[in-house]
Amino acid sequence: MVESSPFHSPHRSPLHSPLPLNGSLDKPHFHWKADFERLSAFYPNTAHDFFGTPSTPLCVYKNGDPWFVRTGMESQRIIRETHPVRYDHPIQDNWSDIGKRLYTLLDDKKVRWTSIDPVAFADAGEEPFCPLLLWIGVEPASLSYEDAHTAAEAATFLLTSFGLEGFEIGFRESIVTRSCSSPKMLNYDFSDPVIKFRKPFTSVLGLPIFSLSTHCEGTGALYLRESEDSDRIYLLTCSHLVRLPSNDGPSNRKDYHEKVLTLGPMGYDNAVQRMQDRIDTYTSWLDHFNGLSNNEDESERDRWTPKDISKEIKNLEKNKKTVNELHSEVTKYWTDPDARVIGHTTYAPPVRVAGNGYIEDWALVELKNDKFDWTTFKGNQVFVDKKSSLRDYAQMMYPNREDWENFRYPQDGLLQASGVVPEHEIRHPQHLDRNDNKCLFVLKNGSATGTTFGRTSGLKSYTRTYSGSEIETTAEEIGVHPYHRDQFQGRFPFSDEGDSGSIVLTRDGSILGMVTGGAGSSGSTDLTYVTPFWFILEQIRNVFPNCHLYQADHDNAVPSC
Repeated sequence: MVESSPFHSPHRSPLHSPLPLNGSLDKPHFHWKADFERLSAFYPNTAHDFFGTPSTPLCVYKNGDPWFVRTGMESQRIIRETHPVRYDHPIQDNWSDIGKRLYTLLDDKKVRWTSIDPVAFADAGEEPFCPLLLWIGVEPASLSYEDAHTAAEAATFLLTSFGLEGFEIGFRESIVTRSCSSPKMLNYDFSDPVIKFRKPFTSVLGLPIFSLSTHCEGTGALYLRESEDSDRIYLLTCSHLVRLPSNDGPSNRKDYHEKVLTLGPMGYDNAVQRMQDRIDTYTSWLDHFNGLSNNEDESERDRWTPKDISKEIKNLEKNKKTVNELHSEVTKYWTDPDARVIGHTTYAPPVRVAGNGYIEDWALVELKNDKFDWTTFKGNQVFVDKKSSLRDYAQMMYPNREDWENFRYPQDGLLQASGVVPEHEIRHPQHLDRNDNKCLFVLKNGSATGTTFGRTSGLKSYTRTYSGSEIETTAEEIGVHPYHRDQFQGRFPFSDEGDSGSIVLTRDGSILGMVTGGAGSSGSTDLTYVTPFWFILEQIRNVFPNCHLYQADHDNAVPSC
């Protein structure tokens, strides 16, 4: 099994966080404390092994040598992160067979598993110390330590029968979720100083959407055209966002109509509140600088010349006016939900698992032509955001010098979706991380978490959902790991509730797939699950044989898939 040293000396992981086990726990920690006490009675490292992942799930059981834990009065937990398994790991060749045998084995052991993710584990910012952990999610409070031990022994026997060694088996409490949370759409202008406030009201991907039938908030994936001879433009999204679970009939027909809005109640309120918060911030700064100009704070005024103060006041007044005007426009014309209707569901088949194991969870929303200004329409371009500087983007998406020859940076804040990542390339990724490991670097923009960056390898994850005591679905999905920067800035997931439907692109704009859900605990997501677009496109063309990516006037050279 994996050696716990020398990879785990305390100086290797300067990033840490205290273990909240004292009397200062607030209400959100009460359930966590009860779960901790239940699990730590049998497995002392329950709160340590997976600390630092976005949902920080508790470990039910892990075999192999114990991972390093700091001890002493001032000890703090080591922040850890998941990595894709190395492209050349021996499990790659047989994972599809192993994975199916493994979940059958777990079923035989009566384990109510929710996900099986082949991952590597590392201290934040370091190279993995555990090259392969089969990270098995189970329903909360459903698996005892003894039963986990028995299942891990059987799983170990299975993997060793394939000649594998140096792996570990770990169980965590985790669930798989399918996330859901008439003026024209506003124009997108990257030079606009308040573009991040305007973006939710534009047609740029990811487009926040809301279904009046399901009351779910999610994200639009891509714009599609029914055919070259048709004026019908569709928005691709997840079926579970726009189709009632109990509906087995009409939403499977092309004449099915249910209204779909941009921005649901929560999304709209949040967008407006962000504007108001920024206006309040500008007001506070204006009060501060006006005070300096009136000699109210001599010590602070010494740091600013009258010219500097005048310049700051002028810029603040200009920016405040711009946000105020946008706030007034939005609250005047967009408050009524009917004004935010962008189309209707035209096809939403039941969510099911296909014969190849991938989940069929897609729907098409026919857009209202008069809702969009097609002369300025950006088409299939994903918002990357101004917050990602050229340097940050290069460090996250092109960390290896060998890849710099192909470097591309979205100068206008938009990444053009172009082409489809084929199945072979998903299984055999060619991007290089800084340690020369092969993977795919990806990004998405979702209505909940905005622009996020991640990476994936060629190994699929297996997911399981239940309806009461009955198995609902068992599916194969692409697992995307959140990308941790060298300077750890918090536990940021790749996606969260409300991001279902987001399209995931590689760093050069190739379409990997669509977010359908994720696995985690405590309301956060450790791994995001993506259905490959090559498969979705096959399913769409079974019903709409001539459907293809919409091409805006500016991207005529872009492949239409």
